[in-house]
Amino acid sequence: MALSYKARRRWSLIILVIGLPLYIVACVTVMNWLGRPPILVELLVYVGLGVLWAFPLKMVFMGIGQADPDDPAEDTTRDDPRS
Repeated sequence: MALSYKARRRWSLIILVIGLPLYIVACVTVMNWLGRPPILVELLVYVGLGVLWAFPLKMVFMGIGQADPDDPAEDTTRDDPRS
């Protein structure tokens, strides 16, 4: 079942405001349990975990910054106000 545009906007906000900080805390906690690995290993783990969270949520965030494609009242053919 595909999510509507409004549902994706709501979920993306929840994920960014609540989920991502919880994920960061969980990653730091796990890294602290592992002890202090060499700095390069630690950097690679943090970079990997920093990218890992986005892959399963890619479809939620895709197109969120665009205008609502289902909104017929949205006039997308207006002239550019800067010109």
